[in-house]
Amino acid sequence: MPLDISVALCTRNGARFLPAQVQSICTQDRLPREIVLSDDGSSDDSVALVRQTMAACGVASSIALTVFENRTPLGVTRNFEQAVRACRHELIALCDHDDVWHPGRLARMAGVFEARPELLLLHTDARLVDEELRSLGSTLFQALEVQPAELEAIARGDAFDVLLRRNLVTGATTLFRRTLLKAALPFSEEWVHDEWLGAIAAAIGRMDVLPEPLIDYRQHGRNQIGARRPTLADKLRKATDTRGGKHQQRLRRAQALLERLESLPGPVPEARLQAQRGKVAHQRFRAELPASRLARLLPVLREAARGRYDRFGRGKQAIAQDLLERG
Repeated sequence: MPLDISVALCTRNGARFLPAQVQSICTQDRLPREIVLSDDGSSDDSVALVRQTMAACGVASSIALTVFENRTPLGVTRNFEQAVRACRHELIALCDHDDVWHPGRLARMAGVFEARPELLLLHTDARLVDEELRSLGSTLFQALEVQPAELEAIARGDAFDVLLRRNLVTGATTLFRRTLLKAALPFSEEWVHDEWLGAIAAAIGRMDVLPEPLIDYRQHGRNQIGARRPTLADKLRKATDTRGGKHQQRLRRAQALLERLESLPGPVPEARLQAQRGKVAHQRFRAELPASRLARLLPVLREAARGRYDRFGRGKQAIAQDLLERG
């Protein structure tokens, strides 16, 4: 039986790009039942453009539109939370204002959910394009340096183990089952909404990925969250940067997820709870490393020998960061 789809569209001064995005939604092979538009304090005519584009596409009577206009901006995560709370249908697609969906996107993704009742969240690759929708010659997964082993692990049901090391879920490519919100709401203050939804889905059930680009992911100077493949110089700069507060922030994120999982009324697999407790311990270890590089050497080598950098982080890359960062 076909599942109805809601689109959670969040905007902020997106007038330049919105018509193309809304048109791509309204000309899908399989139309959504509704668009929930949450505008975060735009000073342009973003909201009016959504209405005009829907009318021009001839779908104003077939796709319901709900509009929120925030006079005081909520920020990206809270704006998306407001939008998804108002979505009424079984599947929810997250939608930024500056991308373009490929024509068969919703049909392709919804079909996977209909074939797999246990699936909670599905995300995909994306084609990277510039402001004028010209291809940049790479995809989102290439920019993130996604490895075949990571995709294979997600496909066999081990997504939580992959996300323990790093996030791969980009909201603009994501469709999820509305029942996921029972565990995910309210979104954590420490997390971005898409990372949070992915982590919760992987922890309590099944999350999967389609390694095919189903949207054009526009890259421009005003992206709130974008994608770019790091160069060797970028990686060296990151490894030798000041430690600052990022390790404390990662610890707070890990603790927030553990607290949510432990508070859920439904059973969370014990192996995943134990894994998240290990993640918290590893992040605490990294946050508490001494300022002196020399004093970090033995503790980091011991932690690496226990396999915790590979289990809970980016392996050699994280080891190098902890040894080289300036205190």
